[in-house]
Amino acid sequence: MSDERHLLIQSVTSAWRDRDASGRAIPPPGWWDLAPDDRLLAFDAQVATRELECALDSEGFSGTVRAVMDRLNR
Repeated sequence: MSDERHLLIQSVTSAWRDRDASGRAIPPPGWWDLAPDDRLLAFDAQVATRELECALDSEGFSGTVRAVMDRLNR
């Protein structure tokens, strides 16, 4: 895998997402630059990242779960 391709996949794996004017999460800009096969690799990397986050969290939550809980508790 090329370094550029690898960095692009890495750039879309975080749980953080920009939001549109209505507050809905939108895909990271790099997502649209990925080829369909690379989107599948990015998805697999996202799943693996969330599993690591859960393993490291004292309550077993991922960054995504924490973000959703924060929004619900506002």
